[in-house]
Amino acid sequence: MKIYFGKLLKSMAVAMILFFAVTGTGLAADEGPIKLGIAGAHSGDLASYGIPSVRAAELAVEHRNAMNGVLGRKIELLVEDDVCKPEVATNTATKLVSQDVHVVVGHICSGATKAALGIYKDKKVITMSPSATNPALTQSGDYPNFYRTIASDDAQARLEVDFATDVLKLKKIAVLHDKGDYGKGLAEFAKQFIEQDKKAEVVLYEGVTPGAVDYSAVVQKIKRSDADCVIFGGYHPEASKIVMQMRKKKMDTVFISDDGVKDDTFIKVAGQYAEGVYATGPRDTSKNPIAIAAIAAHKEKFNGEDPGAFFLNAYAATLALLNAIEKAGSTDYDAVTKALQTEYVATPLGIIRFDDRGDAIGIGFSMYQVKNGVYTEIE
Repeated sequence: MKIYFGKLLKSMAVAMILFFAVTGTGLAADEGPIKLGIAGAHSGDLASYGIPSVRAAELAVEHRNAMNGVLGRKIELLVEDDVCKPEVATNTATKLVSQDVHVVVGHICSGATKAALGIYKDKKVITMSPSATNPALTQSGDYPNFYRTIASDDAQARLEVDFATDVLKLKKIAVLHDKGDYGKGLAEFAKQFIEQDKKAEVVLYEGVTPGAVDYSAVVQKIKRSDADCVIFGGYHPEASKIVMQMRKKKMDTVFISDDGVKDDTFIKVAGQYAEGVYATGPRDTSKNPIAIAAIAAHKEKFNGEDPGAFFLNAYAATLALLNAIEKAGSTDYDAVTKALQTEYVATPLGIIRFDDRGDAIGIGFSMYQVKNGVYTEIE
């Protein structure tokens, strides 16, 4: 059975690669382009999360348009910046729907995603995020138009807690967050799992203010709590400052964070103090042939640059949406929804489809550590 299933997966992968290499058939080109929105942080402190998604969509769409688009229709990109701020994201979503967008890759941050989803829902626009991990976005049932190509925070928090208690054998854990939908949501799950498991103790649970210059007060609280570990829910600007201030005070407390920190920008900002930090992130897909091709295309187009955070997740989201439109034979909301939930698609993350909540089947997290200035996956 194992051998047969392996052959089946390989056959499906080959079939999907061939599928994207042939010309689409179906609707006439004079029906106008398929409008694909790309929404996220394209400027500001978190642009390193959003720009890779823009580039991923550009590369996937360029390749597909060279093959006569989808259903004989060219794909047009509509790129809008939300700076990862909820109040801006609502304007971004409103602008995209006013341009009659068909589907959207985005948003990037969970708070911004949540703010925008109601607008897309009212207009029956399917939205697929490469990075918004807040569990309620799919698990609440409030957003049937939402999908994602990344696992949710409960899975991420579970991995972080298990790693801290079962692998590192740590007993006193300080749980911090940035008060946002993403960071606080993850921290709440981490706290819940620690208390349920009873293998360790939560000695501090604290929210920090995003954008602050000085976090010495919370660093002092960590020190006084005698924590041997910090689990932080949030993004790299805050994490880098906290880690730097901890290390400058000669604190060797283990620091474990999330995919909001597993970004090269964190290492660049924290410098030598980033060494040894742990962070969860999407599983390594470096041997996936579609991932290899996508990364090579990025380096060729963007002067040898590495793609950055969530690039492959965004590339997968773009392929999944285009595949669903192709299989549906139109951009009809119900037809595309059915295709997303029933049709497999080969992506840089593997061969995936989506459950009826919008979560991708076959996607998870791994633990990484900064070693010699690079995030390295821990087996």
